[in-house]
Amino acid sequence: MSLENLLRNSKKAMLIGIGGGGDIVGTLPTANLLKINGIESVLGGLSWERSVFDPIPGPRKFEETINAERINDVVWFADRNTATSTGVKFAESGMAEALNEKSLLIDISYGATKTAESLLDAAKRLSCDFIIGIDVGGDVVGFGDEKGLMSPLADAIMTASLYKLRNKIPTMMGVFGFGSDGELTNSELENSFKTIAKNGGVLGSWGITKKTLELMRKVIEVVPTEASRSPVEYAMGEFENTSIRSGTVPVKLNLCSTITFYLDPKVVFEKISKPAQVVIDCNSIEEASIALNNIGIKTELDLEIEKFKLLSN
Repeated sequence: MSLENLLRNSKKAMLIGIGGGGDIVGTLPTANLLKINGIESVLGGLSWERSVFDPIPGPRKFEETINAERINDVVWFADRNTATSTGVKFAESGMAEALNEKSLLIDISYGATKTAESLLDAAKRLSCDFIIGIDVGGDVVGFGDEKGLMSPLADAIMTASLYKLRNKIPTMMGVFGFGSDGELTNSELENSFKTIAKNGGVLGSWGITKKTLELMRKVIEVVPTEASRSPVEYAMGEFENTSIRSGTVPVKLNLCSTITFYLDPKVVFEKISKPAQVVIDCNSIEEASIALNNIGIKTELDLEIEKFKLLSN
């Protein structure tokens, strides 16, 4: 697999922020790369907002949304008015507003197999011949034993989904905002990238152009996001280290934080992601979360359930 061949042979890509929350913002540099190469793209992300915005644990199903347009059970169109049934807007709704075009919402509630099947179905319906998953921060390349890992579940399901799709449609992963989610340290990220590179899984990289930076500045005024905001601010010349999650998680940025690194999902799945290997055959997000618990990994779903119970008492 080479980045050049993937770009040369594609006409339209499905470009997905795979970590939930504001990861869709991290797709914009790649959308620019695709456009330069004459490739259309449709942007999307998960129907899972962070608990600070949507207190109900886990991703939303189609029946729990308003103003969404169903493509299939897992993939839907969102516009600027799409929200949860409780009135919480998705990051994808903000993206639709900022770009004045529909975005995609992907519900990972049903596990990796149905997610993969539904992504393939949606790709065919939308005439997409390439699927790219973008993670903001880099926790997607965690081995699973890193102490700072706080949101492994969405990444694991999406990594497993992209792996399942590898023989049916060209797929690629990207990491944008190196370390900007505060989960993996720079040394942990570098260790993972070293393993990926040794196995031929690093396909290339792309930075933030001036035009893309202007667009990202516009988008982060509409889409609330911390992990995607920090790299944008760094690219604007604000080089100070920062923190996210109400100041509780320190973030150490560097020039790599403005670059998207493109990876082979097969290598990430087989050589790196124990979480993805564990959840690949789980048929629901709850089952996947329990599977990760069973190997000693606490998930973002666990944290949201705990928070919800606390607020409900």
